[in-house]
Amino acid sequence: MSFRIQPAAPARPNRCQLFGPGSRPAIFEKMAASAADVINLDLEDSVAPDDKAEARKNIIQAIGDVDWGNKTLSVRINGLDTPYWYRDVVDLLEQASDRLDQIMIPKVGCAGDIYAVDALVTAIERAKARAKPISFEVIIESAAGIAHVEEIAAASPRMEAMSLGAADFAASMGMQTTGIGGTQENYYMIREGVKHWSDPWHWAQAAIVAACRTHGVLPVDGPFGDFSDDDGFVAQARRSATLGMVGKWAIHPKQVALANEVFTPSEAAVAEAKEILAAMEKAKAEGAGATVYKGRLVDIASIKQAEVIVKQAELIAG
Repeated sequence: MSFRIQPAAPARPNRCQLFGPGSRPAIFEKMAASAADVINLDLEDSVAPDDKAEARKNIIQAIGDVDWGNKTLSVRINGLDTPYWYRDVVDLLEQASDRLDQIMIPKVGCAGDIYAVDALVTAIERAKARAKPISFEVIIESAAGIAHVEEIAAASPRMEAMSLGAADFAASMGMQTTGIGGTQENYYMIREGVKHWSDPWHWAQAAIVAACRTHGVLPVDGPFGDFSDDDGFVAQARRSATLGMVGKWAIHPKQVALANEVFTPSEAAVAEAKEILAAMEKAKAEGAGATVYKGRLVDIASIKQAEVIVKQAELIAG
């Protein structure tokens, strides 16, 4: 193992990120009252070009007027390949209150994209003497983004979270699908005449998790488009949690409870993790580096695994 210690990701609940368009201010209060840990007010894909300016005004007013509780409040700006993004950043930071926590940068393709936004944000913060620094979350949505994922994760001390945007990512990769996340009908193998479907997003998610964990950034699973398919949403969320992701987007209010359930360690899992830690403490006191717990070997690596579960549960409870 490298002597360079892997930095810890931000210590905040991030089980579910609920999205809502800035062009629909009537739903902001409902979003604030939801059980989502993170609120993402959107200026990008869900807002028509003619509505961008009005949506920006709606969000700026709501940041200060709505009681967002203790949620992380984030705004998704427009992509750097559009004429809208600079005005999003300037108006948000010059006009919105310090309640804004984070900016989400879509379609990031390289570290230079982060540098560009960081430079603008830093200049405005200094000019306006903003009391609270803005953090960044990004979406990997292209072949370039996944190819440069580690340099993106390390691009700025403002970086706090990273997600996979399945739809644009699929288009950039030339994937033959119109689905947003989930199992793809033609992505299967055959064994003894029976089809077995695997996960076409797995490798990209694993790359994101590795880059994020290397640089102390939260890895988050992106959208699941078919909000009528609860079982499909839960299945993808469980795969993501197993890979090391900390949460998932909700593009419909009904998905919030599903995400929270998956990314909250169960009482049984927490109890077992605590028992493993206790068993290892006993083994250490007896001079052993490993022991047997319920018929299986546990050692120092098991402590680290158990600590992840216990700390996650404590963070959510707090």
